[in-house]
Amino acid sequence: MTRRPSLAVLKTKALKTTSAALVSIGTVFAPSPESHAASGKPVTSAHDFTFEMAFGDPLSMKEFAGKAVLVVNTATECGFSGQLSGLQELHERYEGQGLVVLGVPSNDFGGQEPRSDDEIARHCKAEYGATFTMTAKTVVKGEHAHPFYRWAAQELGVTARPYWNFHKYLIDPNGQLIAWFATPTSPTSRKLISEIERVLPGAARG
Repeated sequence: MTRRPSLAVLKTKALKTTSAALVSIGTVFAPSPESHAASGKPVTSAHDFTFEMAFGDPLSMKEFAGKAVLVVNTATECGFSGQLSGLQELHERYEGQGLVVLGVPSNDFGGQEPRSDDEIARHCKAEYGATFTMTAKTVVKGEHAHPFYRWAAQELGVTARPYWNFHKYLIDPNGQLIAWFATPTSPTSRKLISEIERVLPGAARG
């Protein structure tokens, strides 16, 4: 009798193959990323964009003016989903110093976000204690990518595009893209934390 592989086994296999494939996946953005926000005005910063929340309400990035923002495309069935715990740790440690952790659920890579928006929030809180802000499921690659992701690719270059889940963009308090971190970079890595601490708006660091 053939036994069906467990979810844990499937995730482990996906994790191993994904790390090796990150640099070999083809182009995921259209050749000409948008240079205008939905309003039609020229984009000058990340604050010009708006995401949609789980129940349809708009989330203007202008709300985060004066704060550092870490934008991460998430997927609950990804082999890297354990990073949700690390993102929550960043949220708890640095929220009071002016950091916003913004999760952007996406089903773009491997179909690894099958849950609905409300299910995503419940699952992330139950499994990882995640309470940081999360948008509605969003397209982050290809010609239909959210304008923020098209702009980020234009600003930082093709190597800075998401090639898998848990790609990270760091935005400073003025809305400028400061750095990007590939999928395998842990949210609690010294490399990422050093960059976060460098752009925090508060005087205190740590």
